[in-house]
Amino acid sequence: MQHTYNTDRVCSSRIDFTMDGDIIQGVSFTGGCDGNLKGIGLLVKGMTAEEAAKRLASIQCGQKGTSCPDQLSKALTKWMQENKK
Repeated sequence: MQHTYNTDRVCSSRIDFTMDGDIIQGVSFTGGCDGNLKGIGLLVKGMTAEEAAKRLASIQCGQKGTSCPDQLSKALTKWMQENKK
C-alpha cells in the first residue's frame, strides 16, 4: 500500500513509500538530492519499518535540525503508530 508524508525543513517536499506488512517495498522522494535520495530508497528496501526508522533517526543536514533521512524515519514512525495491531 502506498503512503505519502509531507516533509518539513528539508529540500525534498514529499516522501512516498510502499509497505508490504511491515517491510518497505519502495521509497521515492519529491525534490532534494536526487542521487542520494534514490540511494537511501534502495538501501532501505526490504528492511522493516522499525529498523529503517531506528537507523535514520536524528541524522542532521547542516543547521536544519533534520534531514531527508530523518524525515523518512519520522514518516515510518508515524506509519507504525497508525498501523499498530
